[in-house]
Amino acid sequence: MSEDNWDVVVIGGGGAGLAAAVSASEQGASVLLFESESELGGSTQLSAGLFTAAGTSVQRGLGIEDTAEKFFQHYMDLNHWMLKPGLVRAFCEHAGPTLEWLIDLGVEIPARESANAHMPGLCQAGVEDVWRGHVPKDQGYGLVQVLDKARREHGVEAILNTRVQSLIVEDDRVVGVVADDIEVRAGAVVIATGGFAQNPELVERFYPIANRAGQSLFVVAAPGSRGDHLQFGEQVSAAVTGEGWGLMLPTAYFQRFHHWQSGFPPKSRIYVNGHGRRFMDEDASYAVSTGIIDAQEGGAWAVFDEKARVNLPGGYTDWIPERVLDEADSGRTLRADSLVELAGAMDVPADALEAAVSRWNEQLPNGVDDDFLRHRTLANKGSTAHPDPIDEGPFYAVRMLPAELVCTHAGVEIDSDAAVLDQTGRPIDGLYAAGEAGAGILGLRYVGGGNAVANALTMGRLAGINAARTARGESETSTAMTTAGI
Repeated sequence: MSEDNWDVVVIGGGGAGLAAAVSASEQGASVLLFESESELGGSTQLSAGLFTAAGTSVQRGLGIEDTAEKFFQHYMDLNHWMLKPGLVRAFCEHAGPTLEWLIDLGVEIPARESANAHMPGLCQAGVEDVWRGHVPKDQGYGLVQVLDKARREHGVEAILNTRVQSLIVEDDRVVGVVADDIEVRAGAVVIATGGFAQNPELVERFYPIANRAGQSLFVVAAPGSRGDHLQFGEQVSAAVTGEGWGLMLPTAYFQRFHHWQSGFPPKSRIYVNGHGRRFMDEDASYAVSTGIIDAQEGGAWAVFDEKARVNLPGGYTDWIPERVLDEADSGRTLRADSLVELAGAMDVPADALEAAVSRWNEQLPNGVDDDFLRHRTLANKGSTAHPDPIDEGPFYAVRMLPAELVCTHAGVEIDSDAAVLDQTGRPIDGLYAAGEAGAGILGLRYVGGGNAVANALTMGRLAGINAARTARGESETSTAMTTAGI
């Protein structure tokens, strides 16, 4: 690292930061990237790498017709139109071209149907009618490796284990950063430091709903997700948006890891509320499932039988036969020889629970679900075997609740050029943000697998292009990607 002037400084080496650094360097800018941790990748590297986009070559390869306009309409409807339409439209329009850019860089996404978030191809990301979940080879790790290779090829210097202390501001313009007490000057700065899921004080301030999970709460975001973007925003009086929004995944009370490590609850299970009634498709996308569970009076229980417990696969930390048995022996998971006894322990009406399980047994083992259409979800996930009946005691009840904190949506507000806005709504000269740091795209409802990665890489790319333009003294434009030859 030197004190010489750079065209662009990028703060944060996760997916958004790497996309910004590579895209700025493609414009001929000299770029310096700071990463607070010992390796690049951030939360993107820890993810499945799904990328939501519309009108892509992968979709066309499967004969699927889709457009950014349809993506935009779905995105806004799911978020109750509580986001700025212009910003979301820009994201939806640029997500597809960004995916093609990644493919050109070397990301592999075959034109085939994928049954889950770990099989390369195209999968159902959330509750969209046209599949938009693009699963890359080698998951999020693969995305990061491709971007990092491009970074090295373009000569972008990355400084690891260095946490930027502050921005340099002169005459209402951001002109660099301070790191290790050294001033590093730049024509423009991109904030791409991730969210704040690893900062309990900021979670309580900006996303307190996460703390409803109590002792069951666990965080899967990268260690660098400490909220530095909010600190930089305060320094320049940036507007903050997205308070109260984030992504919590439904889990069992005893889980402490993402499902890659924890495992999955039994296929033959039923979710019931405090009235003892089934209330949802148990495999519904987390785009909507957290909200459904949160809305239930008396919370949610997963009910299954001994056969389902015994048949849980091994190799995981939590959803395995031995762990469930240990939880039942301790009394933390409820267990009873009959559904009537189980209902008593759950404090729900026994007749309602018996009716719910009876209807399940009549339908799902026969491949239908007239009430919640779970058979469609299972088919979309490539499940060909029907669930077993829930009829072999003892029976179990496990508390289910949103307790896995994945990402936070509050950050400095950006416009459709990824420029950071001040509290009057004007762009702050020389400052851009992307990913969880640049707020306004991740909203009330997460649209499904790949929402955060697509946001990070798409807006990171746009931020890098416009930061390079600013460094050259050009005015940024929402058509920057078209200008860049996309």
